Amino acid sequence: MGLGAGLRAVKRRSLTRASVAVAVAAGLTLVGACGGGDGDDEGDGGLAVGVLLPGGGASRFGQFDKPLLVQQLKRLCPDCPAPTVAATSDPAVQRQQIESMITRQVDVLILAAVDPQLLRPSVEAAHRADIPVVAYDRLAQGPISGYVTFDGATVGRLQGEALLKAMAAEARGERIVMMNGATTDPNAGWFKRGALSVLEGKAEIGKSYDTVGWRPENAFVNMTNAIADLGAGDIDGVLAANDSLAGAVVAALNAAEVRPLPPITGQDADLAGVRRIVRGDQYMTVYKPFAPAAGAAAKMAVALGRGEPVDSLASGTVDNTTTEDIPAVLLPSVPVTVGTIKDTVVKDGMYTIEQICTPELRSACAKAGLT
Repeated sequence: MGLGAGLRAVKRRSLTRASVAVAVAAGLTLVGACGGGDGDDEGDGGLAVGVLLPGGGASRFGQFDKPLLVQQLKRLCPDCPAPTVAATSDPAVQRQQIESMITRQVDVLILAAVDPQLLRPSVEAAHRADIPVVAYDRLAQGPISGYVTFDGATVGRLQGEALLKAMAAEARGERIVMMNGATTDPNAGWFKRGALSVLEGKAEIGKSYDTVGWRPENAFVNMTNAIADLGAGDIDGVLAANDSLAGAVVAALNAAEVRPLPPITGQDADLAGVRRIVRGDQYMTVYKPFAPAAGAAAKMAVALGRGEPVDSLASGTVDNTTTEDIPAVLLPSVPVTVGTIKDTVVKDGMYTIEQICTPELRSACAKAGLT
């Protein structure tokens, strides 16, 4: 029976969890975004896992993290029910989703928080219900039990190093725009600090923006303002914190008819970002192999759900604003430029050549050695 009927008995005896669930349910409107499993372990006795993601569908989380997490949980606990998966970019909706899972009395949560600070009361509610929380990708606030992410300092450093290299290779100056992530996401500050550790003293930061909500439309406005303030020909590079922001930066530069485009960084190796690299619109992205991250999060979740410690699974510890020495797995990242696409995202099976090389990119793909 996988984790066995003992877990079910433990859960049924948890008066704390039941009382918190009743309190939450008193004011709860269930959200239809919960899907991917009914979260009910009746008749099975297996581990009930809730997975909460900040995006679904065509986003990185929908394309890669969700199926990988479900796959890894199934591998580790084959007799357990399918995890309950919920995805939204709205922190208020995600808060309702967490409350719904508390009411369902899941055993453990994997949480990639839309807004870590706003979700803190929900994490605290899960803690009161004796439901451990594994923060995934983003450092949630509150009493979390584990954390899995990629080393943000390394991500930022890789972006900064690549930008300096590209500007030197193109004999450009050193004035850059920084299009950072949202201040509500602790990772954004981590990326920013990593980039600045490389850029400070070597590049003039003409403009620096913290993009509200990581939303591309906000990055487009910010970049449009930067072009107006600095001049279309006086931007030598753009450090964009991820590929979605990079796409907005490219759109703003194109709208202003900036030619040639300056080197632009990214992160996540989105398919659209990889295609921009092939096209020459984006210089690089940071590839974060999602399978190891999903595997580590699933291992932590299963161990915590069984009441086992996770220190042996962690590579170190981190602190958030409320909790110290959180067991953490910090994974490495890989820079990707046009010359390394085949040996990274293609080799790892993230994308096929056919997915990358659309008809309009056939000539560019041939030049890049992809076809």
